[in-house]
Amino acid sequence: MTHKNLDAWKEAIKLTIEIYTLTKSFPKEELYGITNQIRRSAVSIPSNIAEGCARQTAKETIQFLHIALGSAAELETQLIIANELKYSKDTNEIFNTLNHIRKLVVGLIKFQKAKNE
Repeated sequence: MTHKNLDAWKEAIKLTIEIYTLTKSFPKEELYGITNQIRRSAVSIPSNIAEGCARQTAKETIQFLHIALGSAAELETQLIIANELKYSKDTNEIFNTLNHIRKLVVGLIKFQKAKNE
């Protein structure tokens, strides 16, 4: 399985682009603060999906898929903080996309576990 064929990876790439676009409007003094953190969390999601797919065993793949889920939770938390600080508006679509990606990743984990049995 190559990561480039996975819907989870494709959607995570799109989300990362959306996040970079969203954070362009954040205050300049946050460039090395929450802006950087949000971008790193977003990039981490497709990166860990890709790295997991490059691993030799299902166990290793699952480990990296779990890391991708952790990055998704981290991103969600940071976006909530940015919303509370009034740095962004109308992020409902991003939260919906993030939830969709989570479901796709959980599906991949279930698939890998079933394959490993």
